[in-house]
Parts: sequence; C-alpha cells; structure tokens
Amino acid sequence: MRKAAALAGAAVLAAAAAFVVRQRLREAKRWARAAAVLSDLQERCAAPAARLQQVSAAMEVEMRAGLASEDGSKLKMLVTYVDSLPSGDEKGLFYALDLGGTNFRVLRVQLGGKERRVIKQESEGVSIPQHLMSRSSHELFDFIAASLAKFVASEGEDYHLPEGVQRELGFTFSFPVKQTSISSGTLIKWTKSFAIDEMVGKDIVAELNEAIIRQGLVMKVSTLVNDTVGTLAAGRYVDNDTMVAIILGTGTNAAYIEQAHAIPKWHAPLPKSGDMVINMEWGNFKSAHLPLTEFDQALDAESLNPGEQIYEKLTSGMYMGEIVRRILLQMSQQAALFGDSIPPKLEIPYILKYVNLIIN
Repeated sequence: MRKAAALAGAAVLAAAAAFVVRQRLREAKRWARAAAVLSDLQERCAAPAARLQQVSAAMEVEMRAGLASEDGSKLKMLVTYVDSLPSGDEKGLFYALDLGGTNFRVLRVQLGGKERRVIKQESEGVSIPQHLMSRSSHELFDFIAASLAKFVASEGEDYHLPEGVQRELGFTFSFPVKQTSISSGTLIKWTKSFAIDEMVGKDIVAELNEAIIRQGLVMKVSTLVNDTVGTLAAGRYVDNDTMVAIILGTGTNAAYIEQAHAIPKWHAPLPKSGDMVINMEWGNFKSAHLPLTEFDQALDAESLNPGEQIYEKLTSGMYMGEIVRRILLQMSQQAALFGDSIPPKLEIPYILKYVNLIIN
C-alpha cells in the first residue's frame, strides 16, 4: 500500500512538473514571438547617422524649393509677416488664444518691461468637443469665443488696461495658413483630425472676430501667428540668441529666422530688420529615406488625410499612442502578449493618448 501510494504521489509530482515545464515552454515561445516582433520593428525603425544625413539633405532641398515658390515643395515655408520679435521691453495687458489641436488655451498676462518682466499671468485650457471638429466654422468659433468671453469676464483688479484702450488678442493658430498680413490669413488645410471643409480658403481671423462680436465682447485680433512662431517669440523674450523653435505636441512643426533677401518668393519691400520668420510646416515633409513601417503605412491609409502629413504621423503626439496600440495589437495576435484573449480596448483606435513637448 505504501509503495502504491508513493508511486501515485510520484506520478502526481511528475504530471505537475510536466505541466509546469509545458507552461514555461509555452511562455518562452510566446515571449520569443513577442521579441521577434519587436526586433523586426527595431530593425525597420533604425535611423543610423547615414540615414539621418539623407533625411537632412532631402529636407534642405525641400526648404529651398519652398522659399523659392508657393507650390514648389512639400514644405510650405510660409512667410509669417513677423519681421521682429519681443525684446523684453514690452509693457501692458495682453490676451492670447492658442488653438492648436483637440483643446485650446486662453491666457492673459501683465508685462512690466525689462525690470519687472511678467508681473502676473493666468490661463485656462478648454477641450473641444469632438463633433465641433467636423461641423461648421460658426459652431467651432462661437464655442471658442464664448469661452474667451467667460475668461475675460473673470479679469481681476490686478490687471490694468489704460483708459480708452481696447483689449487686443494675439491668436495662435496651429494649422497651415497663408498669411496676407500680420493680422489676417486664409486656411490652407486642416490637420490633426479637424475636417471643416467650408473653412478652407477663408480668413480665420475674420471668422474669430465675427464670433467675438456675436458674443458682445469688445476685443479684436491684432496678431495672427502659428504656435511655432509663438514659441520662437517666447524664446526670444527670455534669450536674444534664440533663432529656431520646434513643436512636438499634438502635431509637429518648426519655425526659424531667415534673412529676407534669401526668400525668392518675397516680392514686397524688405523689412527694416532684414529678417523674416518662416513657418516651415514641416509636418508635411515626406522622403523615401524616412523609416516607414507597416504600422505607419496602415495608420496613414486609414487617416483623414492619406498621403499627407507623413512626418507628423511619424513623430507627433496625435499618432504616437495609435502606433503603439497597433504594435501591441499585433503582438497580442501573434504572440498572445496579454494571454489567450486580446483586451477589447486594445482594438479601439486611438484609445492610447499622447503627451505634448515644446522646444525652443
């Protein structure tokens, strides 16, 4: 009896050991498959110095073509009409509206010149409802103007506006715009999931000013800039050596100070400063040297603007979470990364969000 019991116990232990071994082998195979997916991805995403130099050379060619003519390049190289930047001497109460993606921000600041710099500032972020990103321009700008009016109404006694002076607004609009002056510009196209077709070709400042009037707010837009140009101005405010600004947020872009005489498509008199800020709109850059993977290609094909904004889709926050989701989904399908079943949420496009980064 004892011998039989011992044999039975040994059999149970052997079965348990075999089960554990099979489980470990299964786990090892699963992780090996997952590692293979990552290894393949790493190889296709490789960006050695030689490739980066090719990308850099291709971008330089597009930059020169964009400066030469309006439609000669994938890079718009937009003339911003900004020929001078802050010096730090500025004084007074200033308002700003920053519309750059799925949310916007309103800000007010009291500046005190070289000695006091920023005396006080306040800001407020507002999320834009998804449906307003593809409805009508009236609905979008009325929503923005209503939020702006509410913010202005909360202005405290610490902010001082000289008697008889109207509040002015600096408008940062982070989409491709062909500027016609420092305070006007027509929308070239939407990016970052906006799709209000009726707005293309219209003056965005006029649209916002009309919405402000409908709100009964006594204010006007005095300056229109891209967010990258705004970042460049902010950098120059604290450091006179600032020459370039880059945005890595919902989208991506770059702006820099160019010598006005080096812009062949600029036919107006040269500015006194001799300089002109250029908004590159480099999100639309595309080159055979960029390391596109199957995930990038699938995302582009299913986007609102296939074949456009390739550089933005490779690098910006709007798309990074979705690229990661697609990679995890493939690893789940091919390597059972999360076990035998795929998490339902992993199959929902754009479920993973992004973070913003601003550099100057």
